[in-house]
Order: sequence, then C-alpha cells, then structure tokens
Amino acid sequence: MKKIVSIVAGVLLSFSLFAEGSKEYVKQEINANDRCLPTFYESILKKWEFSMGWKDGNPKKWKKAGLEKARELIIQNEDKTPFDMVVIAEEQREGYKAQKVVFNISAESRVLAYLLIPDGAKKAPAALMLHDHGSKFTIGKEKMVKPFGDTEEDAKKLAEAENWAARYFGERFVGDEMAKQGYVVLSFDALGWGDRSVDGFKTGSQQSLGSNLFNMGTSFAGIIAQEDCRAAKFLASLPQVDKKKVACVGFSMGGFRSWQLAALSDDITAGIAVCWFGTMKGHIKIGDGQLKGNSAFSMLHPTIAKFLDYPDVAGLAAPKPMYFIGGTDDAVNPTEGTKEAYEIVHKIWKANKAEDKLKTELIEGGEHAFLPEQQDSSFAWLAEQFK
Repeated sequence: MKKIVSIVAGVLLSFSLFAEGSKEYVKQEINANDRCLPTFYESILKKWEFSMGWKDGNPKKWKKAGLEKARELIIQNEDKTPFDMVVIAEEQREGYKAQKVVFNISAESRVLAYLLIPDGAKKAPAALMLHDHGSKFTIGKEKMVKPFGDTEEDAKKLAEAENWAARYFGERFVGDEMAKQGYVVLSFDALGWGDRSVDGFKTGSQQSLGSNLFNMGTSFAGIIAQEDCRAAKFLASLPQVDKKKVACVGFSMGGFRSWQLAALSDDITAGIAVCWFGTMKGHIKIGDGQLKGNSAFSMLHPTIAKFLDYPDVAGLAAPKPMYFIGGTDDAVNPTEGTKEAYEIVHKIWKANKAEDKLKTELIEGGEHAFLPEQQDSSFAWLAEQFK
C-alpha cells in the first residue's frame, strides 16, 4: 500500500491508494469546507472537450449549431407575453427624462424598471444596463441608474446607490452618463435584487433559491438569461429606439450577462462587457469566486461545459461589435484565463471577417471597477460602431 500526500487549494490531504484492481477502500476527500472541490477535480477537467466549441471551420455553420445548443441549455422556455408597459412616475433631468415603468418581463413576473429617454428622442440608440452581483441585494437597477422618489425607502436606495457608484464607477451612474449622450436607457432588477428581493436575503439565500429552481427543472442563471433577452426585446420595441442600435452594457456579473446576452439575443446589436470574462478552467483556481457556490448560482448553467466554454458562448455573438474590458489586478477574473479567452474570441471574430468589430482590453493594474476613463473609452467605441 502506498501513502499519498497532496496539497489542493491550500489544504493538506492524505489518502490511501491501493494497487490497481484492489477491492480495498480508498479514502478520497473534499478539499476544503469553503470553495470546495473534490480531490479528483483535475481529472474531471482533463475530460472537458467542449465538443461544440470553436474549431477552425465554417463560422456560420458553427454559430447555427452552437446557438441552438446554447439556447436549449440556457433559455428554458420561449415567452411571448405582451409587455404592457405603464409609466408610474417620472422626473426631468438635464437633457433627459427619468421614468419608473412597470412591464411584464415574463408570464410570471411584472417588474419595476428605470427608463431614461433623451429629450426629443426619435429612433435613438439604446443601452440595456446589466447590473453586477456584488453580494448586495437591496439595490439592483439602482447600481446603474440614479434612483428617485419621495419615500424613506427611496432615500435609502439613493444613498446606497451613491455609495456603490463611488466604490465602482468613479461616482458616476453609468446609465445616466449614456442618457446624456443620447441613448435610451433601461435598467431593471435581476431576480433576487432590488424590488425583486426580500428583507434578509443574503449571500447564503442564493443556495436555497438556486437549489429549489434546479429541483423545478430550471435554474437561477437560466431565468436571469431569459429575462435579459426579454428586457432587450422590450427596449428594442420602444418607439423612441432605433432597433438597429441596441447595446447591452454590463459590469462584473453584468459583464457575464452582457456577452451572454449579445450571443443569445437577436435584439442586441452590440455589447460592452466589463470585468467578467475568462475560460471555465481559468476560473477553477484557488480562491476564485466561482468556487464559493452561493454567488455562482446566478451564472451556472448545468451541463453546458460538455459543449461550450465561456469564450465559445461569447463568440456566438460574432460578428456583432463587442468590447471586453478587464484588469490584471481584478481579483474576480484570473488574468491567464482572461488572456486565453481573448485569444479564442479573436479567432472567432477573425473567422467571421469582423475582427475590426472586436476590442479586448486588459488594463495593467486595473482592478474590479468600471472607472470614468474606461467608461468614456467604451462610449466612444460604441458611438463609432453605431455611427
């Protein structure tokens, strides 16, 4: 009998390994009580083939098959419920109007959202703002658009939103900045955030929500993805919007949502994804947030790893214009995985003869934030794409 000692995820493990064919017991352990992996996880990774991932070939044929599989695994049900929008409050701001609107985002959910409309807007470009995770559930849409209202609850949300903007966005509300530049802007809460949350909802609550949705034959991540598609269709349907110029803009988890949505939705014509990109293997690293479990449910699609890696899914958006922004000091996104993902999407856009429509940026020393300099760069890039 041999005694094997190994170090996995910073935890010293030991287990007994018997001769091949032995019927003796072999002890194998989970590697930690936080960010758990089985001790044999590297063996699982070696089996990953991403059978429908990008390989040199016909990009149109690849995209058709890949989109069919991605939509099958991510979008559980087609929903054509009428949106039936109602404006419930509005506030005039400098150069644009802020509205609180309610609409049917699905057959099951009627949501409250912020809609920003530039003065005199007629067939204007539009931007769907996709908020982050942040383990901050009391605000969602307010992370991207400045909230308003006269109640004590409104004042509380405004204070929280301003603190969030100071922490991650250089004291700006990104959605409002885009409205000032002439974009019709929509920001809504993903399930579990803002007005779609509940007092006391916290990081651990997501495990219960995610598990219960799995047990009902759907997923937390799938519902978020489907609702993002519906929100894009709603935004594109507004009379003030030019359907050919509808972008999605997201930070952190919203960055994940942005490249995913650009791939899945025919209503999105360009995308900006900030501070969430990489390969699946690149995110299975000691300390990575994806291994924490609770927060990962919002981005985990069961079995998709058999077929498509993250950059493969993002690549299904080609040849649409896409801008990816990351930083070398971003604790959420391992740099090597981001670089590998960038290499893959460049190959896909090149195969589509559209590499000029793809921009990838890895800022030296850049942290997990979307600061004014990067905002201005992305706005200028998008204006160029939309002419």
